[in-house]
Amino acid sequence: MADTIEEAVAHALDEAPPREFRETVDLAVNLRDLDLNDPSNRVDESVVLPAGTGQETRIVVFATGETALRAQDVADEVLGPDELEELGDDDDAAKDVAGETDFFVAEAALMQDIGRYLGTVLGPRGKMPTPLQPDDDVVETIDRMKNTVQLRSRDRRTFHTRVGAEHMGAAEISENIDVIARRLEASLEKGPLNIDSMYVKTTMGPSVEVPA
Repeated sequence: MADTIEEAVAHALDEAPPREFRETVDLAVNLRDLDLNDPSNRVDESVVLPAGTGQETRIVVFATGETALRAQDVADEVLGPDELEELGDDDDAAKDVAGETDFFVAEAALMQDIGRYLGTVLGPRGKMPTPLQPDDDVVETIDRMKNTVQLRSRDRRTFHTRVGAEHMGAAEISENIDVIARRLEASLEKGPLNIDSMYVKTTMGPSVEVPA
């Protein structure tokens, strides 16, 4: 096993066979000594990666007025109340948008309508929007979310998250992994004792164990 996180990442990058597409770099986390049937024990954290994700992150905003105008420059799509209602009436279209989108942001005033029209689609996928309060800067919120990943275990002992892309350096990716590991240790009931093991790999490459 590698002695450092950076060594593990470098090994995973070196061992990845060449591909004709840019691979992501993923982290697999194996948990232990947790009753994941109890929702309060499950991992559900948003983490901003200091070196970024290395990939495009699609963000859709539900907003009106000035907030919608400002969001148009930084979001992939901005939807108003009329488009929200149309999506609510078209289950297939709503599922397509949910599947294509990494994160949703919505003005707090629209959250009730989003729950009514799209709650059954976004809720089970863990993609209910981040509420945007009146004093929040929509541009800053979106820029931050472009570097954000979601850690979500649901009821499974093993879960995966993106930590970078193969064109990034091992130092950058290892910095991202370190931030994720520290967040997990802070949020889990027994800290590092609840982490059985972690492995890093490119999309198609072999897994390399990350040292604790």
